[in-house]
Amino acid sequence: MTNNYLFTSESVTEGHPDKIADQISDAVLDYIIQKDKNARVACETVLTNGLCLVAGELKTEVYAPIQDIVRDVIREIGYTNSAYGLDYRSAGVLNAIAEQSIDISSAVDKENGEIGAGDQGMMFGYACDETKELMPLPINLAHKLTKRLSDVRKKGILPYLRPDGKAQVTVEYIDNKPTKVKTVVISAQHSDTIKLDILKEDIIEEVINEVIPKELINEDTIYHINPTGRFVIGGPQADAGLTGRKIIVDSYGGSCPHGGGAFSGKDPTKVDRSATYMARYIAKNLVASKLCNKIVIQLSYAIGISEPTSIMIDTFKTNTIEEKKILSIIEEVFDLTPSGIIKQLDLLRPIYKQTASYGHFGREDIDLPWEKLDKVNTIKSLI
Repeated sequence: MTNNYLFTSESVTEGHPDKIADQISDAVLDYIIQKDKNARVACETVLTNGLCLVAGELKTEVYAPIQDIVRDVIREIGYTNSAYGLDYRSAGVLNAIAEQSIDISSAVDKENGEIGAGDQGMMFGYACDETKELMPLPINLAHKLTKRLSDVRKKGILPYLRPDGKAQVTVEYIDNKPTKVKTVVISAQHSDTIKLDILKEDIIEEVINEVIPKELINEDTIYHINPTGRFVIGGPQADAGLTGRKIIVDSYGGSCPHGGGAFSGKDPTKVDRSATYMARYIAKNLVASKLCNKIVIQLSYAIGISEPTSIMIDTFKTNTIEEKKILSIIEEVFDLTPSGIIKQLDLLRPIYKQTASYGHFGREDIDLPWEKLDKVNTIKSLI
């Protein structure tokens, strides 16, 4: 990649079918983990026209009222009328959850109280100094646009909007630094009574101008607002939804590699989730400590094994000390076993549904332990 380029990231609203599925899966997880911290949960959700199927595997004595959980999530999002593409009252809900395989549970739960990784795989964490949240600017803006799209709907500022929607932001980089927003794409589900030209004006004024800093926009900025025109039919009526199908939206918008594992519906013994959170925690604290301007961290695990099988870092030549020293600091400061990660980040709590829309990282609107900068002083003391 050259030093001058365009980079694009996207986000989707909480009413997008895939995000409804993520929120349902995490709502089930939250319900169970609140009552049984040692539960093992792998919950998957499928949504289609008027129907929701919840499947997966559990190891717990807790009874989860799946019907109530599903309908509550759908109602909270705003699907309260079948004309919107789904109605929480009339939707069919099927429960196909089964017991977790004893082969998996015996590999994870050790006799000595240690926890083995719930699966093999590689996980990535990332941080950079492009924004105060230490996130890449394109995904940062895309999430803020979709969140604003939801807010103006729920607050009645633009009452004709419906729950489904997407945003995409293209940023121009010069000398590897973000300089301006080149293109903004927003697709917002709406009632069949609103005129497209009014919708476009409202979206620019009430959403884009409220989110994107003025210094990043000029007369050359391109806006594509509902570029297909009519977007009345949305939600699961228009597209099936599935847990774990927005993994790039959930993470860094494509700014760094992704190991392929999704987050939602998985308890923290699943390193797809917990180790990715830890990698972000490490990366953010390293950048905040001024050891580098940006960094990507890869962790990998083997099922049933506690210690990671590898740790890799890349600072993109922005490091202020040797990468070998940064690696040794990581190994000294952070416990990378599943039980160590769970303890450090206090993950046995019902905190997951709130992460299932608008990103798992760089959030300042909710309190997430992997976003804390409480290791900066410790890291600096080891330099």
